[in-house]
Amino acid sequence: MANVADDSIARRRGGALFLVATPIGNLGDLSPRARETLRDADVLLAEDTRHTSQLLHASGIERAAGTLLSLHEHNERASVAAHVERMLGGATIALVSDAGTPLVSDPGAALVRAAIAADIEVVAVPGPCAAVAAITLSGLPADRFAFEGFLPAKHAARVEALRGRSRESRTLVFYEAPHRLQDALADLEEVFGPERPAALLREITKRFESAYRGTLRELGERCARDPDMSRGEIVLVVGGATQPEAPDAAAVQTLLRALLEELPASRAARVAARVTGRPRKELYDLALALGATPGP
Repeated sequence: MANVADDSIARRRGGALFLVATPIGNLGDLSPRARETLRDADVLLAEDTRHTSQLLHASGIERAAGTLLSLHEHNERASVAAHVERMLGGATIALVSDAGTPLVSDPGAALVRAAIAADIEVVAVPGPCAAVAAITLSGLPADRFAFEGFLPAKHAARVEALRGRSRESRTLVFYEAPHRLQDALADLEEVFGPERPAALLREITKRFESAYRGTLRELGERCARDPDMSRGEIVLVVGGATQPEAPDAAAVQTLLRALLEELPASRAARVAARVTGRPRKELYDLALALGATPGP
């Protein structure tokens, strides 16, 4: 394994793009490697240069004038070509978001794709990520999870999006805006059911960090009476859907025999497949084995 020095900017002769994770609250979470990269990169691209300037100042990092540039959703596509040219000329560029790991619900994907297409090395400088921190704090299964980012702002679109995820067995991780939290919890309860386990993590690593755990109904009720719950940076973690146990072979045969008393083999197999989750072809073959007559 290469040592830390081998990954430093000072040892690189060609251009490269560094994706640098920055603190989501506690400045003590800025790693020594991230600090070095923010200091030494030829160009530092930031989602909000004012926010990043505060981080640099608080961390004792000085940069030359004109080397801190903005890269956000409104200028990313227009500026990508120029940044790629810089790196092809040997420049090192570090990319940061306002907080956490770049590209996770933040800009930067277009620049990364362009750098890869130009055969420019892309280097991760890992660190804080609100989604990962939240799932570890939630108490819900973390071995399989799906990061969903922000839900749609409008009620109808949000409900539609949730319906498409209602049977997902993995733990789900959402970001949510404070002013939409109560409505989002109500829609989650409506679509996923009131007893689905969930956790709300807010202000992770900050002074007022809080964790709320319970069912979706319990979280919704608490949100309605506790204004602090919908303040600050919020991550919602929702347990995955419980998959119903598949019926045993005897139960499947009993169901199929009952259906065959009223329906032809093909339709009986189709209905049984919906009820049991078993393949229709398997059930059709079983219907024939039980003495049903082939047909529509």
